[in-house]
Amino acid sequence: MALVTGANRGIGLEVCRQLAKLGIHVILTARREDKGRAAVEELAAEGLKASFLPLDVTSEKDRKAIAETITREYGRLDILINNAGISIDFNVPALEVSFDEVIRPTIETNLYGPIHLIQLFVPLMRKHGYGRIVNVSSGLGSFSKITSGRLAYRLSKVGMNAMTKTFADELKDTNILVNVMTPGWVRTHLGGINAERSVEQGAETITWLATLPDDGPRGRFFKDRQDFPW
Repeated sequence: MALVTGANRGIGLEVCRQLAKLGIHVILTARREDKGRAAVEELAAEGLKASFLPLDVTSEKDRKAIAETITREYGRLDILINNAGISIDFNVPALEVSFDEVIRPTIETNLYGPIHLIQLFVPLMRKHGYGRIVNVSSGLGSFSKITSGRLAYRLSKVGMNAMTKTFADELKDTNILVNVMTPGWVRTHLGGINAERSVEQGAETITWLATLPDDGPRGRFFKDRQDFPW
């Protein structure tokens, strides 16, 4: 059983496709029900099964509702993919970027949402002695690549990397593996049509991390299944 956030298009939808092809029951989530259900129908047309549940990761009501629904109807969650994210800095300098209009919503979506979901679902994973958590980050959150601009987005991804290491260490004595990855510059709504990589390439490492064996890596940052600099 896998839950993928922000999955009505792009990398999230492709991850659902790849996991469904492996026979994993996928719960596809999106903020808008019409878009989420349309994505499920797209997969169904390909002979792939997925369920839809609404989820705005910034909404406490939505987060609690989806945790209650999954616990009640399925009794377990094996895989959590924190893919939902926004990037609204554009080319605004850090000295000028709006805290309330840009920084706050970016952090709430890209960092606080995943933290809340991990806190909600780890107890269910502990109950069954199994869990795979994959956080979708960015090279823009790597200290080796930080330059000027994109302050809000960079902060959110640096935070995601840090929380990945923290959760992974706290869960080191369990069979819950927490890792983070960057898909690279992918041709999505976020990446744009000029990006160098396909959604299939961007999603492949997520699928790999979501299906790691029990002795797989934990608390590491990956791109294309290779370690990526923090």
